[in-house]
Amino acid sequence: MKSPAAFLIFAFVLSTTAGEWTRFRGPNGAGVASDQIPAKWSSGNIKWKTSLPGVGHGSPVVWKDRVFLLAGNEKNGDRIPVCVSAKTGKVLWSKTIKEMKHRHHRQNTFASSTPTVDAKRVYFSWGTPKKLTLVAYTHDGKQLWESDLGPVKGGHGFGASPVRIGNLLALNNDQDGESSLIAVDCSNGKVRWTIPRTSKRLTFSTPCIYKNKKGEEELIFTNWQHGITAVDPETGHVLWENDVFGKPANERAIGSPVIAGDLVIGTCGFVTKLKHVVALRPIPGQSEAEEVWRIERSVPHIPTPLVVGEFIYLWNDQGILTCADNQTGKTHWSERLGGEGYSSAVCADNKIFRIGKDGVVTVIPANGRFEVLATNDLDEKCFGTPAIANGTMFIRTYENLLAVAN
Repeated sequence: MKSPAAFLIFAFVLSTTAGEWTRFRGPNGAGVASDQIPAKWSSGNIKWKTSLPGVGHGSPVVWKDRVFLLAGNEKNGDRIPVCVSAKTGKVLWSKTIKEMKHRHHRQNTFASSTPTVDAKRVYFSWGTPKKLTLVAYTHDGKQLWESDLGPVKGGHGFGASPVRIGNLLALNNDQDGESSLIAVDCSNGKVRWTIPRTSKRLTFSTPCIYKNKKGEEELIFTNWQHGITAVDPETGHVLWENDVFGKPANERAIGSPVIAGDLVIGTCGFVTKLKHVVALRPIPGQSEAEEVWRIERSVPHIPTPLVVGEFIYLWNDQGILTCADNQTGKTHWSERLGGEGYSSAVCADNKIFRIGKDGVVTVIPANGRFEVLATNDLDEKCFGTPAIANGTMFIRTYENLLAVAN
């Protein structure tokens, strides 16, 4: 009998077959596709490689024959929304937006957020000490609206990514200053609701959607001080919240929440201190969810966990990979592969791909067994998480975008 998680992943796989990868890590942030991507690459597997008009770490998104991503100019602070042909790699359009240059973490960039796209529009976000910007374009590059959502306080710089749910665009605006969760109208950028937060810690995680037992959708956010929070996307009402991460040492939520069957799984931590992966089971009508399991050894800080079938893969920043049961948290094995990396792992055709910051791509099977199927060297710095659509993996390195396929 298949587990609930297996059925959920099957649903995600079906949703990727239309040639769409619409947000960070694809459908609902799961990072799973059915496309056949080769494990070992030769020069013939590189369909094209395109130099971008700026640098960055944000991931690409795909709608049919177009790839969208954000680039930045590290010399002057300009932000550059970009559209590239998925077939040829040709830059179809780019827009240079004049912004202020400001301080950020040495591992961050001015373009570390991932856009989201739907049939009508593509939405970009970026933040400066003066303003948090959300902007929408048509697929052909015509600007439709721009929203200024207030200043962003945080010395590490910006990195939050928006997600679309219905006709709303939701964004985690937890920061070192005045914090909130925000939803704007996709058609005009006007704020539909704002949830004030007591958080004073800049957060980079991207929300996902959980379907409760009634079939209702809940927006899931993670943050160090608030923990894991579920919000009614229509009203902005907080449905439940569990304060599950470590106190009092400072931590930061960077990896994004994921869903495994009826469990919500969130991560948080700090580079040199404790890190947590926590699984919760929401209880209808209750203000807190049930904690089912947690893992606090060799878990990721920046990368997002990957759920495939009955397993959860925790590929941490230092290159240690842990495979556990996603319903119980029981660890099956933990192996040191080496290679520091901040990209989140993705799965295609039952193969898991993870990119180290040096550009080395490690490939393992997604069957719960430990085996290195192949390694592929991009020979350039890469912090971005790949997008997968139309039988192609789109990889954003620091300076380039490339397409890998059979």
